Amino acid sequence: MDQKLMNVLTISFLLVLAFTPVHSSVFFDVTSAKYGGKPNTDITKALLNAWTDACASPWESTIYVPKGTYGLKGAIFVGHCKAPIELQVEGTLQAPEETGQVTSPDTWVGFRYLNRLTLSGGGTFDGRGALSWKQNDCNTNKNCKSRVVNIRFDFVNDTIIKDITSLDSKNFHFNVFACNNITFQHATITAPGDSVNTDGIHIARSTMVTVANTSIGTGDDCISLGDGTSQLKFTNVTCGPGHGISIGSLGGHRDEQPVTGVIIKNVTFNSTQNGARIKTWPGSYGGLVSDIHYEDIIMVNVSNPIIIDQEYCPWNLCNKKIPSKVKISNVSFKNIKGTSTTPLAVNFICSWSVPCENVEISGIDLTYTGHKGFISSQCSNVKLATIANVTKALACGNYSPASKNHTEAHSPEISRSENQTVSKNQTETVAGNRNEPARVDQRKYRRLLMTSSGPESDDRFLRVTSSAPNNRSTCGWLQPRAIVQLLRGFWLPLHGWF
Repeated sequence: MDQKLMNVLTISFLLVLAFTPVHSSVFFDVTSAKYGGKPNTDITKALLNAWTDACASPWESTIYVPKGTYGLKGAIFVGHCKAPIELQVEGTLQAPEETGQVTSPDTWVGFRYLNRLTLSGGGTFDGRGALSWKQNDCNTNKNCKSRVVNIRFDFVNDTIIKDITSLDSKNFHFNVFACNNITFQHATITAPGDSVNTDGIHIARSTMVTVANTSIGTGDDCISLGDGTSQLKFTNVTCGPGHGISIGSLGGHRDEQPVTGVIIKNVTFNSTQNGARIKTWPGSYGGLVSDIHYEDIIMVNVSNPIIIDQEYCPWNLCNKKIPSKVKISNVSFKNIKGTSTTPLAVNFICSWSVPCENVEISGIDLTYTGHKGFISSQCSNVKLATIANVTKALACGNYSPASKNHTEAHSPEISRSENQTVSKNQTETVAGNRNEPARVDQRKYRRLLMTSSGPESDDRFLRVTSSAPNNRSTCGWLQPRAIVQLLRGFWLPLHGWF
């Protein structure tokens, strides 16, 4: 090609680039003259106007709230927007103290029908919930009035929430519903331990939600999961005060979707009511909970470190004679260490209608810090798949015949499946013989399995209650009286004696 023509083409190309506008990001400052937001004033209108412009922009944009304190009566940010938006809040947004002054009756800040949203900046969303907590009777009244959620995400996808603080919400801090691919990073959630219904992050009907490197302290669950949730991962989370990380409660409504594929790893529970918890209603509708994995957990003065509760009934208005119909399976509790403030450190109260199956406990090392008994575990209607590196006191290791009263509070029973394994490393710490391998009488063990096998054996599930001073466990061999009771438990139901 002619050199002169090449030069002309090169110059033409450079001129086109020079006059082509470059839009890396469009910046909308709510305190600019266009929007008129000012510290110590209400910026509801300014923020919504900035959102309208950003949502209409064909280029990626940033809405900016600089440092300072601003009032916000409420804002619902609705898509569908043309390009990604980042809401960068460096200041503190404050909600009205009175619930009635919030724009929406159940949401202070909401995001709906959006893709590729980023909420960032290191700022604080202050819900000013103290007055609402005093008026909230949801801990005693199941028909209580709905309260305002701090930040709500509905039908939001591919979104990141990072370096944001939610403070003193009137109700839930974050509510995630019908969302996909949501990530919380370096978030801080704070409310007093006595604040009512201030769940840190509640997730329902959503997939691929990640919570990482986040600190949560509330008056309710740090993280709670409703139905229809899957592919969730919570890592490097600190929880406390609060009620722990809870799957459920489930089974309270018709047509609930399964909860599957949840990983809770590298989490510290500090002075919480519960630690790793799954809860369902008795007399409930059907449902499914599966593939739930708690791993590498530290408990610091936790009241109920490990608990499955299928008789959850906070208002005491349930009929516990009707079992939960929510099926729980493929659940593991691995490498859980620390301290319990109650003697009952491992408590599985599963449904006698649909027993928990394929439950694994391994590497459990918990000690009791009080003086009202000895560290212990209880298991009701559980088919344990694996017990490894767990003392008998924490592994439901002492056998006694089952009670026929399925509704007796904290008197649970257990069914062991044929494929249950007992690790060779499992040890019983009897005084003077701390490292002796646990002895298992295979003949007695098989007889126990036989009495609890078959679809009609619910009334003959074996109760397992173990306790030992300072993590020392007794042998738990069957006594003659126990054998007689076991035979009675097997034959009497055949004659209609329940």
